Amino acid sequence: MYKQNIYEITENKPLTKDVFKMTLTGDTQYITAPGQFINILLEGKYLRRPISVCDCDEKAITVIYKVVGGGTELMSEMQAGETLDCITGLGNGYHIVNAERPLVIGGGVGIPPLYNLTKRLLERGQHPAVILGFNTMDEIFYEKEFAALGADVAVTTVDGSYGIKGFVTDAFPEAYDYFYTCGPMPMFRAIEKIAKTSGQYSFEERMGCGFGACMGCSCKTKNGYKRICKDGPVLEREEIIW
Repeated sequence: MYKQNIYEITENKPLTKDVFKMTLTGDTQYITAPGQFINILLEGKYLRRPISVCDCDEKAITVIYKVVGGGTELMSEMQAGETLDCITGLGNGYHIVNAERPLVIGGGVGIPPLYNLTKRLLERGQHPAVILGFNTMDEIFYEKEFAALGADVAVTTVDGSYGIKGFVTDAFPEAYDYFYTCGPMPMFRAIEKIAKTSGQYSFEERMGCGFGACMGCSCKTKNGYKRICKDGPVLEREEIIW
């Protein structure tokens, strides 16, 4: 179930040069799974902006977004005390499976929804290993936050300026029994080549409505066509057609 409501901005600050963290206070009851997203209405923009939920509690939603166009630039300029019209509870997020040593893999702005997932895995007594992939040291965010949860965190940078030089696949541990991932498609294809277990991928796709009505984000799977905004964004490894 999804719901439209007005939310107040209580924090909107940069984490890197072009990545921002925004906290919104208001009704969070419709966010039920890690990996879901909210759809934000911005003045002068016809289509809402879908942004993954990084974390939420009974009173607030945290989102982390990258400034990539006019909509997210408008968001970056907003101040505490302003309000946003948001639809919450969108998308079919990650479902947690029984695993002793799950692997959580994030790339760039695909990292935020994995934070709440990691928190929930730890609450269930699982011990996730987390890999965060970036191009360079200047792009790194939320490493300390993941570590503070109690997860084992490895950071990779393509240029070797911090952590492990290379891609997320260069940091895969020997032992893991399930994986969850979110990030760009090239990263997904690299993971798919070496992954040893079942897993869940969270896909990005251009969306119109955000709740399954317009069919604009449909993709073909082994189980027929699915809408990324409603049947996804999380899909099982076994159903994906690469």
